[in-house]
Amino acid sequence: MAEEGKSSASGKKKDKSVRQLKQREKVEAEVFDKPTLISISKIMKKGIIANLDYPVSTGKEANIFKATAPSGASLAVKIYKITTSPFFRKQDYMVGDPRFEKIKWSEREVVFAFARKEFSNLEICEKSGVPAPKPIFLQNNVLVLGFLGEQDLPYPTLVQTVAEERFLDDILESVRKLYKAGLVHGDLSEYNVMIGNDGTAYLIDWGQGVVLAHPKAEEFLERDVRNVLNFFRKFGFAGENEKTMEWIRSE
Repeated sequence: MAEEGKSSASGKKKDKSVRQLKQREKVEAEVFDKPTLISISKIMKKGIIANLDYPVSTGKEANIFKATAPSGASLAVKIYKITTSPFFRKQDYMVGDPRFEKIKWSEREVVFAFARKEFSNLEICEKSGVPAPKPIFLQNNVLVLGFLGEQDLPYPTLVQTVAEERFLDDILESVRKLYKAGLVHGDLSEYNVMIGNDGTAYLIDWGQGVVLAHPKAEEFLERDVRNVLNFFRKFGFAGENEKTMEWIRSE
């Protein structure tokens, strides 16, 4: 009986290992298709990254990897998935954005456009002095960004930290700066803010960001602010939605 128990446990462990291996192979196949591998190769040949180290986060739309520059500096590489792209369900963020009026509505072109969109939005953040990942290089669906973390570990997201009122103030100040620069995040929440060791609040995941010329920009702005205030309201920090919106839109 004891031998049967050992055999059963060993079989279950083996089955679990096989499932994990198959899942890993599936993830790798979804991310590292041939066009993506070619893009990564080109980035390496340009001397922008020396090594793609390990995954930091995975999602339906994109995976983020820790990478190393030739200098030894830490970088982040965000790879938008082509083969399992959900972006056709997110046309609200693309249609109406004057920067992308002439894109071809093929699966690959939409993914490339979202990558360009995120890179462009991050450039606006940088010019506006808003804490966000630094845009370094773009090749089709692959973005090379500054790494937000320390000792190769990414900073926690807002939802993973102990909320402080200064985080709320800094996030809203960033939203206001970007509104004046003509940009709205479009998907802001406690999951899309990272908190640095010094308390800096970095706004991340800019693929959905829209310019004010977008017909739904104001609607997206109100939703962003509502999401942020609802989170901080649990800790007794947030003010009224209407007054906050008035302040963001004020000169």
